Amino acid sequence: MSDSIKGPAPPPTKLDGSPLRVAIVHSRWNKPVIDALVAGTIAKLKATGVKDGNIVVQSVPGSFELPMACSKLISGSHVQAGATATDLLGGLTSLNPNSRSSTPAPVAATMPHQPFDAVIAIGVLIKGSTMHFEYICESVSHALMRVQLDTGVPVIFGVLTALTDDQALERAGIGRGENKGHNHGEDWALAAVEMASHSRLWAQGKF
Repeated sequence: MSDSIKGPAPPPTKLDGSPLRVAIVHSRWNKPVIDALVAGTIAKLKATGVKDGNIVVQSVPGSFELPMACSKLISGSHVQAGATATDLLGGLTSLNPNSRSSTPAPVAATMPHQPFDAVIAIGVLIKGSTMHFEYICESVSHALMRVQLDTGVPVIFGVLTALTDDQALERAGIGRGENKGHNHGEDWALAAVEMASHSRLWAQGKF
């Protein structure tokens, strides 16, 4: 029997991320931990079947910027999904080599056909000697919750709120001791696929 009761139970059904499009937005503070978390998230998304081309990764300076970035990415993905290649390229054209008059022809491009099914917000906050940590943790938590409720798109809370450097490293699976810890990015990826799959069915009235 395991010594710990922590961690999520496995989902009731096998996860299939093959039809999903997922965004990852990460801060750049505490880069070694961020890099490990993002890598773990991407690897697990792919393991569930999410296609490489359907994983979009964006970065922002810090965790405080995550909520706005998530909101803009969600709305921008709806614009992207409904736009044509010419719309997004601003009418850019190339010369048609088969035309004697070199009549400009629209650029052919494959545009994403669906908005994001889920967004994973990844940040690392480590407590310092001022109240900065507490203010950022509370603000980001509430704001990310608001984004998912306002947009109806699952936003996975991948913001580590660690008291020490070692706590953060262990939660990224790169601990300095004998126990390297567990990469929580894997859990966030599974949560994103599960919630995105649920949301698709719930939106169709299927329970």
